Amino acid sequence: MNDFPRQQAGAIPAGRADMAVDAGLRSFMLGVYNKMALGLVISAGLAYAAATIEPLRALIFGTPLMYVVMFGPLAILLISMFTMKNPSPTGANLLYWSLVFLIGLGLGATLMVYGARPGGMMDIAKAFFITSAAFGALSLWGYTTKKDLSGWGTFLIMGMFGLIIASVVNMFMQSSAFSFLISGVGVLLFSAITAWETQSLKYQYYQVKDDARSMAVATTYGALNLYITFINLFRMILSLISSRE
Repeated sequence: MNDFPRQQAGAIPAGRADMAVDAGLRSFMLGVYNKMALGLVISAGLAYAAATIEPLRALIFGTPLMYVVMFGPLAILLISMFTMKNPSPTGANLLYWSLVFLIGLGLGATLMVYGARPGGMMDIAKAFFITSAAFGALSLWGYTTKKDLSGWGTFLIMGMFGLIIASVVNMFMQSSAFSFLISGVGVLLFSAITAWETQSLKYQYYQVKDDARSMAVATTYGALNLYITFINLFRMILSLISSRE
């Protein structure tokens, strides 16, 4: 997603990666998390509105607009990979908030499906709190660990492609056991991605900290990457909880 080069752990100035020492790094990471959290809050509000306001629900899920909501985020991401090689802060923000808007509306379908099941809303609440706790712990570990996680990148990307292929195959198989397996692997995969992305952001800060424009873009892209990871982790955990019950 992010075209900024990722700096290796050994290139970080000695002692500078310590959260207690580097106020600039703390400020950068806080900006990323605040933007991500705002995106999640807006997505939750849009999902609730799309699921409960009848005219809006009919417009989104009862017209061809449904396909825009379903496939729009993927299309935007793919297009941005080829067209936003050197994004501006405005372009990065437009990308982020467009995805937050579409993904939030799409989550309305999740609320409708699970809301119609006995205990479905409780499953959503459980999944959200588990995701929040796991994401927070993994992100903190990725931030504070002295272990260099940069080597995970290739394997995680390969895992992502494998997960996508498996999900497409299961659309035709409709196997509940395979779906459970995909969700379990997805939880592990997105958990690892959370830690890796967090450390990558920390490394990235030291490359762009002297450039205000690049810092603004890095903050937005960092929030976007973590936002997408959180949403996917939530979906996988929700699938596991609902399958088990």
